[in-house]
Amino acid sequence: MNRPYGTTLLLVTAVALGCGDEGEKSSVRQPSGATAAVRTDANRPTVVFMGTSLTAGYGLDPDQAYPKLIQDKIDAAGLNHRVQNAGLSGETSAGAVRRIDWLFRQSIDVLVIETGANDGLRGQDPAQLKANIQAIIDRALQQDPAPQILLLGMEAPPNLGRAYTRRFRAAYRELAGENGAELVPFLLEGVAGIESLNQADGIHPAPQGQAIMAETVWRVLEPMLEGVGSSR
Repeated sequence: MNRPYGTTLLLVTAVALGCGDEGEKSSVRQPSGATAAVRTDANRPTVVFMGTSLTAGYGLDPDQAYPKLIQDKIDAAGLNHRVQNAGLSGETSAGAVRRIDWLFRQSIDVLVIETGANDGLRGQDPAQLKANIQAIIDRALQQDPAPQILLLGMEAPPNLGRAYTRRFRAAYRELAGENGAELVPFLLEGVAGIESLNQADGIHPAPQGQAIMAETVWRVLEPMLEGVGSSR
């Protein structure tokens, strides 16, 4: 993805800073619509969004976070899937690996993985980022039946060097290709760095930004949902 270096630095560094220290927000926020679905029909095919504050909807009502907006799109399309928002503010890819077993206490039909912003801020080796995400995918593929995987890509701060940003970006593309996973190249495309689409902190997406993120994800997710979970 090509964009001016200064813009990318503003976008990605700000997002990573906004994700906070790992464990800062200890609760897993789940959209209210998804909560109702879990209580009324546990057999519906499940789409789990595993992510950072971007997915958790930091600073917003849970109904404004993009996973809940995806649930609205699912309902409007007449599909039967239920969404669970498992976003956790401040989480790194290593932290995501540590809680994957907890997530798989339930059946998951589609696993959406959003991680990496905090890794980029900390200058984590892209090879380690890739290994951590691969560990999550490997754990998912141990399930019977295994969920489909949708990987949401992030961008790294260019102040770490052109070689680093290329390797960081490539990690997501390589993971998708090597595992047959679907990919959204950059979750914040059209949102990051645009003042009107972010909260007052200039870091976390505002409701309008979350709506664009939902559209970005939905373009890739919708075709994946056709027939998913029909045998459960």
